[in-house]
Amino acid sequence: MTAFADTEPLAARQLRTVIEAAEPLLRRIGDAESASRPRPGKWSPREIIGHLIDSASNNHQRFVRAAGMPDLVFAGYDQDEWVELQRYQEVPWRELLDLWSAYNRHLVRVIAAVPEAVRRKVHTRHTLDQVAFQTEQAVATPTLEFFMLDYVAHLEHHLRQVLGADWVRRAG
Repeated sequence: MTAFADTEPLAARQLRTVIEAAEPLLRRIGDAESASRPRPGKWSPREIIGHLIDSASNNHQRFVRAAGMPDLVFAGYDQDEWVELQRYQEVPWRELLDLWSAYNRHLVRVIAAVPEAVRRKVHTRHTLDQVAFQTEQAVATPTLEFFMLDYVAHLEHHLRQVLGADWVRRAG
C-alpha cells in the first residue's frame, strides 16, 4: 500500500482491499470449476465475474458522470440479459479475471479522484433506490459516497457466491 492509500476515500480503500484479498483466491479456481453452475438457472463463477465486469462498467460511467451532474439519476440494465448476450460462460476464466481485476483497480483511482464535496453531497433527486444494491439504505443516504460503498458491498456479495459464505475482505 502506498502513502496515497492512507488518504484515499473509504470506498477506494475498501475496493482495493477486496481486490487484493479476492484475486489470489479466484485465480486458484480451475477452468472446469469456474464453468460449473451450482444448480440450474444460477450463474457459474464465470458468469458472476462477467456480471461484476458489467457492474464495474456501468458504475464507472455513473461515478464519472456524477461528478458533473446536479443529481444522481442513473439508468439500470438487465443483468441476466447482459450476462447471456456476452456469453461469459464461454470466456476463458483467466481472461475474465484479468479484466475484472484491471477494471476494479481503475475504479479505485476513479473513486479517489472524485472530490470529497462531490462524494458527500446529499441529493434530493436520485434513482439510487432503483439501481443500488442496498436499496433501503440508498433512500436514507442519497450520496455518491454511499453509492460507491454500495458498489463494494455488491462486489463482496457476489464474491461470497464464488468463494464461499465465509470469505470476507481482510481489512478496510
